Amino acid sequence: MTTAALVGSTGLTGSHILQELLASPSISTVYAYARRAIPNPTASAKLHPLTTPDTSTWPSLFQSTTPPPSLFFSALGQNRSAPGGPTARRAIDIDLNLSLARAARAAGVGTYVLISTAGADSSSRFAYTRTKGELEDAVRGLGFAHTVILRPMLLVGEREAGEGVLEWGLKRLAGGLGKVSRGLVDRWAADIGVVVRAAVGAGWECVEGRREEGVWVLEQGDIVRLGSQTQGKK
Repeated sequence: MTTAALVGSTGLTGSHILQELLASPSISTVYAYARRAIPNPTASAKLHPLTTPDTSTWPSLFQSTTPPPSLFFSALGQNRSAPGGPTARRAIDIDLNLSLARAARAAGVGTYVLISTAGADSSSRFAYTRTKGELEDAVRGLGFAHTVILRPMLLVGEREAGEGVLEWGLKRLAGGLGKVSRGLVDRWAADIGVVVRAAVGAGWECVEGRREEGVWVLEQGDIVRLGSQTQGKK
């Protein structure tokens, strides 16, 4: 049995990761960070919320996770249309994420799974992908036994708060085309369930020792393949 921790647990991707972890018989405990109460529709005893609106205290809360997690997922981040601009995005997407990753590493977490984005590159001229790339570069250097980075393209799921009209329209288009043929959308969009299964499946492969230590980057095609292979598995 494995203990996991998750940040970003109330967002689109993170909330689905949380439900996947709670449903897994291989996971005994899930520590979930959030600013507000976390929905627990099945009343799972596995869920241990770490809830406070003061995100500056989140890294220190790792000290209260007993036993310490061996697997840490970060789905924390703002979408492209979130208010506040690059400065506000950096405070969440880099500063808070990196502080939590460092706390996880200090607590002995062996496998770190990051939900990033397609095109993440610290030298990008676009602020969104540049910020994601800077975080990737930073966590690569922390020395986790396993660092897993997922770079999905468009995520197809429920509409998120602050999401732009164009992005929502593309999601609707992807959802419609996917009903006709997955091949029409798999190169540029992925159902949120596929991304979540890929993230959890990749993390589990690392925990079980089925992957060599180091950094494992999953691009869109890798995510679709792994997420499809692990459907129905726990």
